[in-house]
Parts: sequence; structure tokens; C-alpha cells
Amino acid sequence: MAHLYGYARVSTALQDPALQVDALTAAGCVRIFTDTASGKNDRRPRLDQLLEVVLTGDVIAVWRLDRLGRSLRHLIVTLNDLAEQGVGFRSLTEGFDTTTAGGRLLFNIMGSLAEFERDLIVERTQAGLAAARARGRHGGRPTVMTPEKVKIAREMYDAHEYSVETIAKTIGVSRMTVYRHLDQSP
Repeated sequence: MAHLYGYARVSTALQDPALQVDALTAAGCVRIFTDTASGKNDRRPRLDQLLEVVLTGDVIAVWRLDRLGRSLRHLIVTLNDLAEQGVGFRSLTEGFDTTTAGGRLLFNIMGSLAEFERDLIVERTQAGLAAARARGRHGGRPTVMTPEKVKIAREMYDAHEYSVETIAKTIGVSRMTVYRHLDQSP
């Protein structure tokens, strides 16, 4: 038999989850899991416990969407995971219900919008990096191997008197850095 479970969350111990718990109880939840944790935290003890309890056909209800998670990305990942398990999701305040055709449509639209937002961020980042390169800027950490250090490393290595470890300590870099630059230099 399918069950309706509730999930309530407050951010601090100074907040009272009673409003959420009352609404979830009135909605018919057989058991309510309550966390005191920031919505930014993907892992929450009582939410994790709830996700272990639910079975195919069960439904998880929240008072509002932001109680499950603050970021759209986290919400979508969580709701996708629930859908894969055959678990429904309902938000009492927003009237969001993945057990209905309209709720699934709304969820898919939300997912598409989140994917669109991620794609825009990638495009803007790539355009910004290309513009910076065009102005002569290159990203990443500055190299620790100056041309002088490469020259010293090459001379020490070619002398066959020093180990790579000694060369690395002498010029103040890691052994891997020495190997990488010795492979690149003539």
C-alpha cells in the first residue's frame, strides 16, 4: 500500500517547524521527517532517512518547494531520483504534484529551464575566456618553471650527476614538474 510521507525543514534551531508539520499532517502524511539544516546542504540526516524509507508508489510531500532544497539543480536531481524509484512528489503550497500529468509537465519544464540556464552559463564562460585570450590573458595558475629554471634543470639532468629529486629540490618544484618540463625541452 502506498504511503504519503512528509518532509519539513527549518534552517536554525530558533525556527519552529510547527506550521509545516501541521500542514503535512492535515494533508494526510503517515509520518513526517523534520530536519534543522540549511537548504544549501545537499545531505540532511532526516531527508536521507526518508529517502531510505520510501518505496515505489509512495509520495513525499513538503509544505513548500524551498523546504526540499534551495537550488533548482538540487531539486531537479532529487525529484529525478524519486521518479526513477517510482516515488511521487507533492508541494502543498505551490500545488506541485508529480503524480499528475500536469505536475510531471511542470517538472519537465523546470528541468528544461535549469538545463537552459546551465548552457547559458557555459556559453558565457567560454565567451569570456575567449575574449580574455584575445586580449593576451591566459587562465590557470602561473607556471613555476621560468625559462631560467628549465635551463638549470636541463643542465643538471644532462650532467648525469643529480637525481630528479635533487634537481626538483634545488629549483623549488616537484619532481613531476621537472619531468614534465624535461620532456618538453630539447
